[in-house]
Amino acid sequence: MTELRNAEADASRFRMRVWLVGVVVLLAFGLLVARLVFLQVVRHDELAEQAESNRTAVVPIVPNRGLIEDRNGVVLASNYSAYTLEVTPSKAGVLEDTINSLAQIVDITPRDRRRFKRLMEESRSFESLPLRTRLSDEEVARFAAQNYRFPGVEVKARLFRSYPFGEAASHAIGYIGRINEAEKARIQDSDDEANYRGTDYIGKLGIEQSFEHQLHGVTGVEQMETSAGGRAVRRLQSFPATPGNTVTLTLDIRLQRMVEELFGERRGALVAIDPRNGEVLALVSKPTFDPNLFVEGIDFENWAALNESLDKPLLNRALRGTYPPGSTYKPFMGLAALELGKRTPAQITQDNGSWTFGGHTFRSHGDHGLGAVDLYRSIVMSSNVYYYQLANDMGVDAIHDFMAPLGFGQITGIDLGGELRGVLPSQAWKRGAYKRPEQRRWYAGETISLGIGQGYNAFTVLQLANATATLANGGTSHQPHVGMYTTDVMTRERHPVPRAAPVDLGFKKANVDAVKHAGWHWNARLCRRALRVGRKDRHRAGGHHRAERQIQRQETGRTPARPRALHRLCSGRRAAHCARRHRGKRGLGRGRGCTHCAPGVRLLAQWGLPQRGRHGGGAQGPGDRADRHAASGRRRSTAALKRAVTVPAGVAATGSR
Repeated sequence: MTELRNAEADASRFRMRVWLVGVVVLLAFGLLVARLVFLQVVRHDELAEQAESNRTAVVPIVPNRGLIEDRNGVVLASNYSAYTLEVTPSKAGVLEDTINSLAQIVDITPRDRRRFKRLMEESRSFESLPLRTRLSDEEVARFAAQNYRFPGVEVKARLFRSYPFGEAASHAIGYIGRINEAEKARIQDSDDEANYRGTDYIGKLGIEQSFEHQLHGVTGVEQMETSAGGRAVRRLQSFPATPGNTVTLTLDIRLQRMVEELFGERRGALVAIDPRNGEVLALVSKPTFDPNLFVEGIDFENWAALNESLDKPLLNRALRGTYPPGSTYKPFMGLAALELGKRTPAQITQDNGSWTFGGHTFRSHGDHGLGAVDLYRSIVMSSNVYYYQLANDMGVDAIHDFMAPLGFGQITGIDLGGELRGVLPSQAWKRGAYKRPEQRRWYAGETISLGIGQGYNAFTVLQLANATATLANGGTSHQPHVGMYTTDVMTRERHPVPRAAPVDLGFKKANVDAVKHAGWHWNARLCRRALRVGRKDRHRAGGHHRAERQIQRQETGRTPARPRALHRLCSGRRAAHCARRHRGKRGLGRGRGCTHCAPGVRLLAQWGLPQRGRHGGGAQGPGDRADRHAASGRRRSTAALKRAVTVPAGVAATGSR
């Protein structure tokens, strides 16, 4: 029997199915449209940027680092270009096998391997690290022919820093080195992060560090079209890098090298300042080091030799060495006495060779006295007794308050990092420096030795030179500085380095002249002796070390311990005295030579500092003529001698043995 179908029910079911399919299709198309809208509209900018990045690559262009010149335009730091073989550890597979294979193509020394290993420890695995630097054209060609064998290895052209004068002025110029993790973190937290993309090196010391912003330049970029394999096809857009500015220093490299040669192998420091403006003409710290060792990353052997040396060549003694100033402190004490009304120029103090206070006898130079001593004779004859009594009359706090504006125990603000403050003692200083109650108390007997530059006094050579310059110019304090100006390499415009305005300390001219008059006669008397040539002076040189040890025993009451490290700060007025005791048969610098840098100070005084160089006046000063006469052993008249020793320069030095 045939079943009859309900046509109406079938039609209803069909319509239901069609409706459901339609809804599903509409939902599918709706989802598709929504997704298209999301991708094409909402995420359009993001996806367009990703697509463009797949097609292009932005490559930073590292700027040429700026040059460093001395005051006469002599280049002290420059750049040169060389090929480097660089490896990206994350792409190079098994590094040891890769390096061994590369060694068959280019010469890779054990030193290169050690340096690469050290760089890996300091860097991330995806960074490109130099394995071998300064490749020859032949080595580049050999590697290029087999480049396909070494993924993650490439040859790049890089700029390297060069210091043509080597060790000369290295503490002032400084050096550059690879950016470490701490410096990377600091750069990322600053506004210069974009400017340091692609940069591997940064200033680490000296001018290279303090003028990093001016020397670095502005990083450029290139937009390159790349293939699917990541190779550059063509340049789409380029914004060239702006080279760093040229920094011109106040240093005179001829003067700097001359002083360093006079020091020889001896330890010490010397600073020469132009009192008219605070320009540092020479900043010497011996022994020194070669900054070229740090450019590519110093190896372990050289680092150990520098870091473990007993002579501490990495220590900048001019800024970080603190020493008792000794008798070079006396002119400032004399000026303090006049300014504070504690003495008059004609007031007499009886120097019997010693002075007793509180049951303790403070001795002078030897057991013989100088008799009646006024301010003039106290400086010329370097009377200890005069300044023992003066220090007792003034008190420690009065001495502190007068010396602080002169820069003693203060940060001078020189444009080099790492300067130490030193110690200018006062009652408040001692309370903060010690913990035990009996140590925190200031005893009156401790003030006595301050008058002759001993006791707690500990100043840097820079501070003494700055104070000497202030005294030489009549009482105007200039901030010492090594940077003179920067030159924009694009516009050739010069921009003076900003510095603090000079400060007039308000000293009375008559008081300053009285101290300077005594200081000149000290120089004149001793320089006349220094010009004498004969067997007697040569024979005296042998007793110099014994005499110095005797002086230290008398002034400090202690016998120098072994190894002897006797420090003496020398200003211009003491220079000729030390030079006389150690001059050779003809001229300065022969024979044994002074162990306390006095030849360098005296020769600086005769150099005629402000008269030399294109920024300092004439090309030759009166000191040059005096030095030639001294070297030839000829006598000088008093007038000529006066011209030789009254150059307006602040010079301070320290030496040790």
